[in-house]
Amino acid sequence: MQNLSGRHAVITGGSSGIGLATARALGRRGARLTLMARRHELLDAAVTELAGLGVEATGRSVDVSDHPGVDAAFDAAVAERGPVDVLVCSAGLARPGYFEELDDEVFREMMEVDYFGTLWPIRAVVPSMIERRSGSIVGVSSGAGIIGVFGYTAYGPAKFAVRGLLEALRAEMAPYGIHVGCCFPPDVDTPQLAYENRFKPDETRAISGSIKPISADRVADCIVAGIDKERFALVPDRGTRLLAVGAGLAPRLITSVTDRAAAKARARRLARTDRDSPPL
Repeated sequence: MQNLSGRHAVITGGSSGIGLATARALGRRGARLTLMARRHELLDAAVTELAGLGVEATGRSVDVSDHPGVDAAFDAAVAERGPVDVLVCSAGLARPGYFEELDDEVFREMMEVDYFGTLWPIRAVVPSMIERRSGSIVGVSSGAGIIGVFGYTAYGPAKFAVRGLLEALRAEMAPYGIHVGCCFPPDVDTPQLAYENRFKPDETRAISGSIKPISADRVADCIVAGIDKERFALVPDRGTRLLAVGAGLAPRLITSVTDRAAAKARARRLARTDRDSPPL
């Protein structure tokens, strides 16, 4: 177990969901925290909550897709608390929908927030970590970054890109003693999931099935354990572990199962449409 007491940890998306849960988990270990997110009011509430738990934390409002803004936020955080020892990139956005119905801007936004919003913070901390020959970087991908999922033509590619970035970065950082990890959570019970559920196609819901979303705390515990053990693939639930194994060993089996679930959901949707349509 690493000694995280007094270490400077930056968490993007730290005002809610997985980010805030990770902040709590790192704070319990004595880390000094800088939380980054867009909304001032949520950041203030998160910092107040953490202070009530005896955790030293500061909030900095920044849009992670804004490269100059990210650099400025990290410069300020380093000036205040010193070099970054741990970076957790959990800021992200999911917007499912049918490919042909999604606006072009949705595809751009997913890449800007989910991929570049992971890349820019990493770019900000890597030079110092290389110089010091230490540090830990964790990014959050998704189960949709393991296999392509119906309804996630905008979100999935961005999460595949996060995975690819971190896999390549792990190899490059290993000679410097820098840990790089990638977390692959399933559906997580967060405000982001509530937003996402508003747009999920029936087929996407059918593929998810009756699987109950896991808690953000469970994902956070997985991330912190991964930092402790310097693991790359951080998978917080059994279902996603099986998915990862299946995608590697039997990809046709996985796609046949998901295709059948989507086809059944589509048939039900079309039947409802026919039933509800007025007679000619």
